[in-house]
Parts: sequence; C-alpha cells; structure tokens
Amino acid sequence: MKKLSKTELKDFLNEKAAFYENPEFIETDPIQIPHKYSLKQDIEISGFLTATISWGNRKSILTNAHKLMNLLGNSPYDFVMSHHDDDDLEELSSFVHRTFNGDDLKYFIRALNHLYKNYDDMEHFYLQFKNDTYLQNAIHSFKRDFFSLSHLPRTQKHVSDPLKNSAAKRINMFFRWMVRSNAAGVDLGIWKNLSPSQLSCPLDVHSGNVARKLGLLKRKQNDAKALKELDTQLRLLDPKDPVKYDYALFGLGVFEKF
Repeated sequence: MKKLSKTELKDFLNEKAAFYENPEFIETDPIQIPHKYSLKQDIEISGFLTATISWGNRKSILTNAHKLMNLLGNSPYDFVMSHHDDDDLEELSSFVHRTFNGDDLKYFIRALNHLYKNYDDMEHFYLQFKNDTYLQNAIHSFKRDFFSLSHLPRTQKHVSDPLKNSAAKRINMFFRWMVRSNAAGVDLGIWKNLSPSQLSCPLDVHSGNVARKLGLLKRKQNDAKALKELDTQLRLLDPKDPVKYDYALFGLGVFEKF
C-alpha cells in the first residue's frame, strides 16, 4: 500500500471505522455480553469481568464469558451484592479462563461488592477524573482501590497499571464500551460524565501492527509509551472521538489481515 497523505489516511480510517462500527460487529465480539443487560450496574459488572478475560482466542473468550454470567445467575449486580461470605462464592471455584481462575474471580466479586458499597455505580468512582486529558491515572487509582482488600498477589496481574508501562488494553476497551455513544449500536454509552475525547485506544497486537503499517506508530512494543504515541496521532485525526479508530485498526487487522 502506498504511503497516504494525512488527508487520505484520515478519509481511509474514517471509512473503515464507519464500516466496522455496526451491530453486526457485536456478533463476534465480547461486547455482546454487557449488551444482554439493561441495569447500569449489570452492564458495568458484566462488561468489566468480560473485558478482564478478553485475551486469547475470541471463541474461547465468548464461551467463558457466557459461562461466567451463568455462574452469576445472569444477574451480576445482584450476585455481587447478595453474597455474604466465601461459602457463597464457592460455586465460582471451577471457573477458569487461561490464567484467570476461580480464586481470582472470587476476589473480583468481593472487590466489586466493596466498590458498590462505596459508590452507587462504577462510573461514580471515575468522576474524580472527569477533567483529566487521559484516563491512565484513573486506571492506576482504580487498581489501587480495587486491591485494597486482602488478596492473593497473583490476582493483581489481572488489572493492568499504565503507570507500570502497560498499554492496559482490556480496561481501555471497557472504557470504550462504557463511554462512547450507542448511536451506531455497538458501544453502550452509559457513562455520561466522561468524554470520548479522554479515551485511549485498546492497543493490542492487531491494532498495533496496523497502526505501524499506516505510520501511526513507530514504537515496536505494545506498551504505555506506544499507547501515548498512538493516542497523540489519533487525536490529530479526531480530537473529540479518537477511539472510533479502534474499529478501523482492529477490523483491518483481524478481518482483512491488513
């Protein structure tokens, strides 16, 4: 592919973003899980847990995410708030997705219970960051609070920390689901107090490779420094909604083998 001018690149990516951001995208994507729910807290919890296990084979992610919701009685908020002790969580022990196991899941449920006892919903935790340019400090603070209860050290690895140079792909994807408008029928747009302009691209191997081929990214590792570089370039294309280009980069990489 010949090198595109900035105008050509923007037109190309706008076209691809519009093409992939449609309800058919949901059929093969983990975002289908939070789309099952209407209660805000159910959407948040199902989205957060699904994003947490969103790495590896997409079919496996979907199978295990549906299995996880079944374990929570398909009412995740009610399950989180109604359990009283570890005995109530014992049925979760069998869950496993790659390195995320039942012990990790049981801690996540306890931590979510703690969070929702302090905040009406998860969005309220993030209101303290509503004026930040980026949400990477918000992720760092969330992780610190989320792991404030007694926990196994191994469980911490399942929430990334941008301040330790992680691209934090999964939680940035979760933010995209919660914050971006539902106008195209894909993202959920239930968090009205944060702005799409604050979002960062869920940088992974697919979006990273495509971004490099298009000249949007030079850094070879998919880490926090690469994310900042990509964020800067995407904001030049659309400062108000830079992460719409996640659809273009991901679609080009996964579906078109660009």
